[in-house]
Amino acid sequence: MFKQRKSKLTVSSVLCTLSLLFVTACGQQSAAPAENKPAEAPKQESAQPAAGKQVKIGIVQIVEHPALDAARDGFIAEMAKQGYNDGKEVVFDKQSAQGSMDTATSIVQKFQGDKVDMIFAIATPTAQAAAQNIKDIPVVFTAVTDPVVVGLVKSMDKPEGNLTGTTDMNPVEDQLALVKDLKADAKKVGIIYNAGEANSKVQVDLAKSVSGKLGLEIVEASISSPTEVKQAAESLVGKVDAIYVPTDNMVVSSIAAVIGVAEANKIPVVAGEENSVKSGAIATYGIQYDKLGAQTADMAVKILKGEAKPADMPVEKQAEMKLIVNKKAAEKMGVTLPQSLLDKANEVIDQ
Repeated sequence: MFKQRKSKLTVSSVLCTLSLLFVTACGQQSAAPAENKPAEAPKQESAQPAAGKQVKIGIVQIVEHPALDAARDGFIAEMAKQGYNDGKEVVFDKQSAQGSMDTATSIVQKFQGDKVDMIFAIATPTAQAAAQNIKDIPVVFTAVTDPVVVGLVKSMDKPEGNLTGTTDMNPVEDQLALVKDLKADAKKVGIIYNAGEANSKVQVDLAKSVSGKLGLEIVEASISSPTEVKQAAESLVGKVDAIYVPTDNMVVSSIAAVIGVAEANKIPVVAGEENSVKSGAIATYGIQYDKLGAQTADMAVKILKGEAKPADMPVEKQAEMKLIVNKKAAEKMGVTLPQSLLDKANEVIDQ
């Protein structure tokens, strides 16, 4: 190819010399299309940013507490492992709705105005805010107990929209069974929850449906604000043999109030997630939120790289649950932990 061109130039050297300016002009015209190629970028979906573009991800969580914070941190850490480092390949806009649905709505609307490439919604209320207001930006969620019931996805296997993510559906039956391990003669279990949080209502209904086979009766204590948590716990004193705290964002954010009442009245507390155990509950068999956040990040990366679309990505759940026991908490609540429970625990807190 090179030799042919050289021969052609030798034969027509005089003509080329006389037409030098014309040839130069032609060269400039042929370069123009290459310079205009970036104009095709708008054809890409927002989920597939052009090479070299810094990705923007808006993160919104309904409230700050250890479990949701762990999910957020696990997400960010896994994104970094996969090449999306904060401040370099990606910028995270981290926001908390401070327990307010109105604030959550304002946050996701601001994300839309800022033209973020993706939204990461932590917990059911913020995921609902995103679902109701965002239709043209990919949304991944986590810490949502039943995304079908709350209207986030069409089905767990095929979301059919711009949302997908991970569920933190608890093994409620296994968790309630821990009550019997802690207090074999237990008959009644109190559940403190926010009646306005769909995520919590799902867990309470599930607890009531399985309690009979465990020989337990559920006693409900519902709240509508964090200031009511202590009063709800006190209302259960003398009525229950144990307290169960599900993954209710409002109650977990005020778990210290429940623990204080339980310790003062020697009532064992079983929780729905490990950070509540680290905060003073006796035991749980359930979700590790840092790993759940990391699992969600893996889904997010596939979407950002154009390898998958939210509509076709099944909602995922955590495959392995963790049994964690707090010996110090058991002492404070007057419970002697059976050796069989300690032997099968994945983690024992002893300080």
